[in-house]
Parts: sequence; C-alpha cells; structure tokens
Amino acid sequence: MKTLALALTFFSCLAAALACPEAALAASHYHLDGSGLSALWVLPFAGMLLSIAICPLTVPHFWEHNFGKVAIFWSIIFLIPCWLAFGTGVAAYTVIETIILEYLPFVILLLSLFTIAGGIRLTGTLVGTPKLNVALLAVGTVLASLMGTTGAAMLLIRPLLRANAHRRYRVHSVVFFIFLVANIGGSLTPLGDPPLFLGFLKGVSFFWTTKYLFVKMMFMAACLLGIYFVLDTILYKKEGCPQPDLEGPQEPFGFLGKVNFILLGGVVLMVLISGLWKTDVALNVWADISVTLPNMLRDIMLLGLAVASLKLTPHEIRRGNDFTWGPIVEVAKLFAGIFITMAPAIAILKAGEAGALKDLVALVSTNGQPVNHMYFWMTGMLSSFLDNAPTYLVFFNLAGGDAQTLMNVIPNTLAAISAGAVFMGANTYIGNAPNFMVKAIATEQGVPMPSFFGYMAWSVGILVPLFILVTFIFF
Repeated sequence: MKTLALALTFFSCLAAALACPEAALAASHYHLDGSGLSALWVLPFAGMLLSIAICPLTVPHFWEHNFGKVAIFWSIIFLIPCWLAFGTGVAAYTVIETIILEYLPFVILLLSLFTIAGGIRLTGTLVGTPKLNVALLAVGTVLASLMGTTGAAMLLIRPLLRANAHRRYRVHSVVFFIFLVANIGGSLTPLGDPPLFLGFLKGVSFFWTTKYLFVKMMFMAACLLGIYFVLDTILYKKEGCPQPDLEGPQEPFGFLGKVNFILLGGVVLMVLISGLWKTDVALNVWADISVTLPNMLRDIMLLGLAVASLKLTPHEIRRGNDFTWGPIVEVAKLFAGIFITMAPAIAILKAGEAGALKDLVALVSTNGQPVNHMYFWMTGMLSSFLDNAPTYLVFFNLAGGDAQTLMNVIPNTLAAISAGAVFMGANTYIGNAPNFMVKAIATEQGVPMPSFFGYMAWSVGILVPLFILVTFIFF
C-alpha cells in the first residue's frame, strides 16, 4: 500500500502537469532555480535525514512498519510549498525529472545487482578469523573497481556474515566492509562508482582515475586493512578465539550459481554501452525531460538480467544466502524520499555563487585558482549527505568543466574532486547506495548495526583522521 501511495503521488503530479495550461511554455520555465531559493528549502531533506537517524532508535516499531510513509511525508512537505511558491509546472517537473532521470535508473541498477549477486553463493568452510576477514575485505576492495561498489558489496557481504556468524563481535567487520568494499575500493575505474562514471561521460579518460587515485586508494586501503586486522585480532582473542561447530559433512570451496557471473558481466557491459553510445534518439516524457535510447535500453536490459537471474538460479542457492527482498525494498522507499527532498539542495549548489550556499562554494578557489584541499573536503562532505554523483558534477563544473583541462592542466584538482566524492561516501549510511543495503542485510541477519549517528562515530573516529593525512600528503 505504501508503494502504491508513492506511485499515486507521482502520477497525480504528472497528470496535473500535463493538464496544466502552462505546459506550452518553454521547458526552462519549469526548472527549479537554485539562485532564488533560501536555505530553508533544505529543511525537508534535513527532516528526512533526521528521521533515518533518530526514528529507528526512538520509535523502532513505528519505523519498521512506516518508513515508506515517512519518506512520502517529507516529500510532500517539500512539494506543497514548491507548488504554492512556483506553481504546478515546477513542482511536477521536479518530481518527474527526479524520478525518471535519477531515481529509476538508480533503483533499477541496484535491483539488478542485488538480485544477481544474491544468486551467487560462496561455498566452503569459511571461519571468520582475522586473516580470513582481512582477505575477504581485500578481495572486495579490488573487485569494487571492476564490478562496482554495489556489485562487490552484494557479492561478498553474505559470505562475510556467514563466516563470522559464530563471533560475538561482528559490527566492526561490517563497518570496515562499508568503508572499503562499498566505497573506497571503487575509486580506480569509472565502473567503480557513479561519480567517476559521470566524469567518464564528460570526457575523463577511462584509466585516468587508475593513474591519479591508485596511490591514494592504496594508502587508504592499507591503513584501513591494518587498523581492521589489529582491531579484529584483539576482539577475536577477547572472545577466546571461537571456532564454529563444524560437525557433519563440509562443503568444498567454490561457487554456486555461476551463471550469475555472466549476468554481472552483462550489467557492467550495459552500463558501459549506455555511456559510450551517442545518439539523438530519445523518448520525450514531458517538457524537455527525455530518456535517451541507450539509457532506456540499458534499464530494460538490466531488468531482463535480473529476471534471468531469478529464472536461472535454483531457489536453494538463494535460501542458502538467506536472500530476501527486504533490504532493496527499504532502500527503494527511503531513497525515493531522499532524492525528491534533495532536489532543492542540489539546485542551490548548482547556482554556485548566486545560490544560498555561495559562501561554501567560494571556499574552493582563491583569486581564481583552485584550492585542492578544499575541493577534496567540500566535495567529500556534501557527498556524505547528498547523492555523490550530482555533487561530483557540481564541483567538476565549478573547476571549469573541461575534462582535458582538468586532466592535463590541473589534474590534482580533478583528483581531489574524485577522491572526495568516492572516499567520503563512506562517512554516512546514505553517502553511497550500497552502504544502506549492506547495513540492511546485516541487520536482517542479526548483526546489531549502529544507528545513523553511531555509524558516524565510527567514520569520524577512523576515516576523518585518515582523510586529514590524505589532505596533507596529497592535496
């Protein structure tokens, strides 16, 4: 019913927009102009974030059954004032543009990766010792740049949880998994994280990030793996070096559901093709909102690959993975509210020096020259709470927007923007999509994950000091 309510809200806005007599006006009339928005327009987004942070702690039963309604509530709290202030056309345009061009591709990609990776089961006797856990985190960090942070996270989070099911202390393993596999590991190729893929579409060479972020990523990965190994070793010994009950026949090491590796390759291929295929053919939805043919075919194919995974993977494999739809449903509902309420914040940022956040924007340059460490921190801090892909684009354009100039004349500036968007997505549960999915899967399997602010205590205590070192060493 909650999903139906959200769908009805969206289509009601669409119907109102299509019936609006202003529909014949220039499409630019409908754009939400960030230069005319005060900081008060960000309040619904802040309310959405605070709800995610506070409600699971204060009213857990209510939140468990009503988080979708909460997302709708904050969306309406933004849309009604938007409608009253700017008219039906602007309010409807904002919803339609956000849902069609940003939210649906986001959810479809997550759904396909979640479904396909959930059909792969790593077999064998995995015992969560510090050495094995570090190995799993290291492998996931490498895979993140090859198959994306979401793909790597969905592939390895269940084996990690299964290997540590007998352990008393498990939260730290999931937190470091989010740091490394769901974020920092995806910094070496455009396939790794959406911001880098957007840079690739803007003309940044495919292996540019490999060259300029490799040492930075390796520094972060080495530090985090070292810290994790020491922490896990201490906790493992504190538990008395527990061993799981291994009575009965043991599974040989290997993979079940191998067909899903081919399907994962198909996902990567579809994403690449959609970025490289240039065409003017597009389906116009309304005003100037159009879905290009490559993007439309990509999303259809991604859904087809997800269906193929469901059809080709035996149910026993998913049962062995404790696979349920709960995590992706939670992500889909909450991020609907996040994307809609985030729209004015992104619009204000895009307005640059003409927007309400002009003082923040001014920090990234001095006398026309880029301040690289501020690009790193500003891109990173905003990526921690806003979608890191549009945030990356905002600062990419603030730095000039020309890929050749950024790559060859001021490469450290582009590296600062890229590293900030990818690395600092690990600062909060909502900084990058797989963060919340990993958290939801871990919670569903009995790991008492920290709250929104509890997780930030981990990130501030561990990541921020490392980011300060990165600043002094590299920027």
